[in-house]
Amino acid sequence: MIRAQSVTYVAGGRPLVRDIDLELQPGRLVAIIGPNGAGKSTLLRLLTGELKPTAGRVLIDSQDMATLAADYLSRRRAVVSQHTPLTFPFTALEVVLLGISVPGLEVSNPGAHRLAQNMLERLGLGHVAHQTYTTLSGGERQRVHLARVLCQLESGRCPPNETAILADEPTSSLDIGHQLLVLDELTRQKSSGRAVLAVLHDLNLASAYADELVLISDGTVLARGPASEVMRDDQLSEAFGCEIRTNRVPQNGGPFLLPQSCAALSSGPGSYS
Repeated sequence: MIRAQSVTYVAGGRPLVRDIDLELQPGRLVAIIGPNGAGKSTLLRLLTGELKPTAGRVLIDSQDMATLAADYLSRRRAVVSQHTPLTFPFTALEVVLLGISVPGLEVSNPGAHRLAQNMLERLGLGHVAHQTYTTLSGGERQRVHLARVLCQLESGRCPPNETAILADEPTSSLDIGHQLLVLDELTRQKSSGRAVLAVLHDLNLASAYADELVLISDGTVLARGPASEVMRDDQLSEAFGCEIRTNRVPQNGGPFLLPQSCAALSSGPGSYS
């Protein structure tokens, strides 16, 4: 559905993303993982059309995303950004309704409010619907924007298998219970047929929820595939610059990990190279 072809992005003379190929498919959840500064958020912004590649192309259904109108894109993909500054005294419900006010999306006023309220309740936020957005916690704000994104795609009236959600660190400000709530919702969206991409820092959550992991280091893809192939000691240690040992969850045999040392890889015997 959304495909990056040999995508490179250069800023200030420095390549932030280099020659990456990646495809988002309906009904699958892809997690991008990697250290700070690896290029994860830049790649997501390229896949959404926010940034234009220095080289290569990003396609949506074989059409170059850079040539498509904003209202068309708003029906096909929705974005949960890592930071969304908003200082106006909107209520949480009004922020969610912004997802329905995208040009070209027409929903009757009563229907719009009902849809927005339902999405807030699905994300455990029904009680803050009329609370001022700026008084919400960081985690509550994040969930408000996910509710906004869900409203945007629902009101766009495209079949789920023709739409995508792209989320940049959607669990970063959340406690474990709300992390699971958000990832369960993204899983429901995947199960409905949507393509879902999420940048995640928690490798164990990425392993538990994603159909495919894409491990990025220094702007390039170091490994990709199911968790069993990507969550390997050598690959993770190389990417994150510290010694990592994976283990297995008894219930399903999936990998989980604990960092063993913060020492640099070149610090001594037994380090990875």
